[in-house]
Parts: sequence; C-alpha cells; structure tokens
Amino acid sequence: MEKFSLSQSLEDYLEEIYLEVMHHGFANVTAISEALNVKKASVTGALNQLAEKKLINYSPYSKITITSAGEKIAKDILKKHETITEFFTQILCLSEKEAASNACRMEHIVSDELFRRLTKFAEFIAEYSASHPDFKSKIEKEFE
Repeated sequence: MEKFSLSQSLEDYLEEIYLEVMHHGFANVTAISEALNVKKASVTGALNQLAEKKLINYSPYSKITITSAGEKIAKDILKKHETITEFFTQILCLSEKEAASNACRMEHIVSDELFRRLTKFAEFIAEYSASHPDFKSKIEKEFE
C-alpha cells in the first residue's frame, strides 16, 4: 500500500470521517463541519484532497464513505489517540478532558517507534500495578 504523508488537519478529517462512517454508515459535510468546528468550505477542500489520494469516496452532495486504504490510516490515527489518552489518564492521572485534548495534538507527531515504546511502557505499568495495588495511589500522590 502507498505510504501517504497527510497534514495534521487532513488526519483529523480522515479520523472524523472514519468515526462518522462507523456510527452512521457514511459521513456528510455538515456532520464533519460540526464535529471539527470548521466551516463547510474547509471541509469540502479537505474532502477533495482525501478523495484525490483515494482515501475516501466523495462527490458533492453525496454520502461520504472511506476506502480500505483510508480506513487503515484512520484506524492507526485513532489507535494512537486512544492509547495516548489512556496513558495520560491511567498513568499520568490527567482528567479525561486534558488527556484527550493533548492526545489529539500528539497523535499527529508521535513516531511509530515512540508509539510502540509508549504502548509497551503502558502495558508494563498496567501489569505491575495489578500485582502492586498501592502503586497507582503512589503515582496519584506524586501528581498532587
């Protein structure tokens, strides 16, 4: 599969399209515009770029769907977002809102290797915490 270099903005659009398709079977300009808090004209421009890269199926005034290549990229972006959010809430004890906000920005810049290591570290901490019940409360106290 071709490797795409997408801007952070296009990644956000692709992720939102994927979420809309998963929830409703398709996406539309209005839903994307509202979810990302951008103007419809901005959405249309992004849709044209994503369609040109064959990551989505789009034509004006029609339902938007995602291609298999687009779905794979969107799933990778979403996985980073969810994993980083979980790391921030479960290990760094940030609020869900703070964690999600930072994860949304970081998901675009985290290299695959950093993400792999962050995931392994989070798994280690979760496993260690399971056998050391006081570990989580000690971490929480450190961040007070």
